[in-house]
Amino acid sequence: EDVSRRDANYHPTVWGDFFLTHSSNFLENNDNILEKHEELKQEVRNLLVVETSDLPSKIQLTDKIIRLGVGYHFEMEIKAQLEKLHDHQLHLNFDLLTTSVWFRLLRGHGFSISSDVFKRFKNTKGEFETEDARTLWCLYEATHLRVDGEDILEEAIQFSRKKLEALLPELSFPLNECVRDALHIPYHRNVQRLAARQYIPQYDAELTKIESLSLFAKIDFNMLQALHQSELREASRWWKEFDFPSKLPYARDRIAEGYYWMMGAHFEPKFSLSRKFLNRIIGITSLIDDTYDVYGTLEEVTLFTKAVERWDIEAVQDIPKYMQVIYTGMLGIFEDFKDNLINARGKDYCIDYAIEVFKEIVRSYQREAEYFHTGYVPSYDEYMENSIISGGYKMFIILMLIGRGEFELKETLDWASTIPEMVKASSLIARYIDDLQTYKAEEKRGETVSAVRCYMREYGVSEEEACKKMREMIEIEWKKLNKTTLEANEISSSVVIPSLNFTRVLEVMYDKGDGYSDSQGVTKDRIA
Repeated sequence: EDVSRRDANYHPTVWGDFFLTHSSNFLENNDNILEKHEELKQEVRNLLVVETSDLPSKIQLTDKIIRLGVGYHFEMEIKAQLEKLHDHQLHLNFDLLTTSVWFRLLRGHGFSISSDVFKRFKNTKGEFETEDARTLWCLYEATHLRVDGEDILEEAIQFSRKKLEALLPELSFPLNECVRDALHIPYHRNVQRLAARQYIPQYDAELTKIESLSLFAKIDFNMLQALHQSELREASRWWKEFDFPSKLPYARDRIAEGYYWMMGAHFEPKFSLSRKFLNRIIGITSLIDDTYDVYGTLEEVTLFTKAVERWDIEAVQDIPKYMQVIYTGMLGIFEDFKDNLINARGKDYCIDYAIEVFKEIVRSYQREAEYFHTGYVPSYDEYMENSIISGGYKMFIILMLIGRGEFELKETLDWASTIPEMVKASSLIARYIDDLQTYKAEEKRGETVSAVRCYMREYGVSEEEACKKMREMIEIEWKKLNKTTLEANEISSSVVIPSLNFTRVLEVMYDKGDGYSDSQGVTKDRIA
């Protein structure tokens, strides 16, 4: 039939069959590496748990273990150290550098701690005083854990950023790179694996480095990378078997980028199965998004939405032929997810939550398709309410929660499903960042509804002012996200990591544009 269809002209995958065949030979090429890894791990553990009165050194060590990406081996030990540090009054003797690291570590791990600890570092005029670049770097990093109303940290961020920008050209390696990375994406907002990859060579060049810790971090990174490569190889094989790229040429072929997204959100070996399923779900979700956004007619996508609501293989007869591969793929993934991960843990009820959040995102895509095909222009609030769902973060936070399995109470899923402040803040940051980077490309293919345009229309402001407002909103929502993670309780605590980590991935993925749709530049380098 002669139907007029749009095309977003997404570039083909930049990887070809690279990940189908590529594998790391790190373990094969290094004899006794597992024994060496275990031996170094014990050495680092001993350093961490040894009693000492030198608290600043213990704080620095704890921070470096986490920054180097090996903190997941010592979660219990780190928690015990931080509890001791939290209960200690000796912080009153710390200098500004140590106070900054101590503050960031404790807040970053959910300990409540007042920003008043920085008051004593101001002079009689009420200004911070330091010219030391390393201290300024640590202070700047600490300010990103601020919550609303913390004027002292607002002052500290302006002060430290300005000073660091001025000092940067004079700094030498490795401190210059540490500062440059922080000014670009602060540690608290960075993807942990990427931050570790950046910091390992920087730490290795430090004169005060601990040899065993540096070597352990390198070996551990390579071992984990080999695992991640094998997971991506399996995902690429699954994608190729379904032959999505040739069956759906209008859609983004981004299985590697989707893997990077899920690995960025939870990289630890114990979450391998969770990554596998979430990677497949993001792959299918992306195909559905492109079908609704770009290719499908309103009639076709409405049929698909009805089929998703039915959630039954028989419904495949009711949808256009080209959509059937997506539908059968979708049902297969969730069936696998249920059999191999959810039921294996004895939490059978989880599958209902997983399917419901998936149906919910499809409904939100349906609404956006209706905006486009009918020319309806929603109000700013109406647009944002729908886009909190269509941005995908509520779904991925709940799916990752289920995938990780680190919650005891069914109430946790009920709570997360109501879009509490923590999930909402993460979802809003995702929407603002996404829209800022994609609204112009979407307008070129005829879509005029975005956060930027709705805001301009409703408040009568210029495009530049609307974009500035979105950037301000990102900062406001980060402060809310920080606050809710500090207030976490028995029900909400297991939602903290998914909410924070997905937000971090988006900060990185969309840092220089839409790094998912157009992954030819910085995204390609980061994945490689």
